[in-house]
Amino acid sequence: MVHRGISFKQALNDAIRAGTSPGADVGFTTVVHDMGAPVVNLDRALQIAGELEDEGAEQMLRSGR
Repeated sequence: MVHRGISFKQALNDAIRAGTSPGADVGFTTVVHDMGAPVVNLDRALQIAGELEDEGAEQMLRSGR
């Protein structure tokens, strides 16, 4: 930015425009790996994570931390 004599805002806008313009060379690829079938049923994963977080918070409140 200092070398080009522009503000951070202008540099950010220029970078966004360059990255979103048609034909922009992204310069990276995503490598995909087959992880197989899930071992655990993940249908309720967020609910279970929330319950575990609630239990942890409750234990912290009881111990006075």
